[in-house]
Amino acid sequence: MQAEIYCALDTPDIGQAENMARQLSGQVDGLKIGMEYFYAHGAIGYRKLADAQMPIFLDLKLHDIPNTVAQAVHALAPLEPRLLNVHGGGGAAMMRAAADAAAQASDSGLAAPTMLAVTVLTSLAESDLHAMGIKGTPREQVLRLAELARTNGMQGVVCSAHEIDALRAEMGDDFKLIVPGIRPAGSDAHDQKRVMTPQQAQSAGADILVIGRAITEADNMAAAAQAIKADLAAQDGD
Repeated sequence: MQAEIYCALDTPDIGQAENMARQLSGQVDGLKIGMEYFYAHGAIGYRKLADAQMPIFLDLKLHDIPNTVAQAVHALAPLEPRLLNVHGGGGAAMMRAAADAAAQASDSGLAAPTMLAVTVLTSLAESDLHAMGIKGTPREQVLRLAELARTNGMQGVVCSAHEIDALRAEMGDDFKLIVPGIRPAGSDAHDQKRVMTPQQAQSAGADILVIGRAITEADNMAAAAQAIKADLAAQDGD
């Protein structure tokens, strides 16, 4: 199955984000909006990008006490993002509260987001986990958080490509795997430590590839996105 591509619009500049969204309309499967943009422009800025008529992954990594996160999900639900995430490290009760809040949005006639848990950030290596007092490898921690997430209403996780195979084996085909840290061959890894090419991630079983600078910093963003999609389609047809 061919993985979808969501382009990360990691900028606080509303004009730049709108321009990128227009150029990428029809060239990618969705957009990812992160903290830097949403904190700068809020719901008004979100709706400007939603005008591009593409699914949106609202990547806010909510992490607080259960009631606060639930209220945040309620507040965000009218925007109807396709995907919304919380930090798996917030624990079982927090994830359950977020999942229940999303379900209530559906009961109110809104398109409920697919709820995701962030496992281990792709910028973290094993040494970083150990410095925080977390024992074991990133893969072991990802699997622990993914099982906790699934048990508490999350419909998928955000993980690095290096954990896809283990998660597919443990979680099955219906559990969504959204994978940042994707870099086409020859691209700079920037601040990511656990990266993989789009073809490798698709082959491992990713559902959605989140790709940012490899597209947004290209001289021709549409052409860069098209090239990646063509490579994925060719691999999927093999």
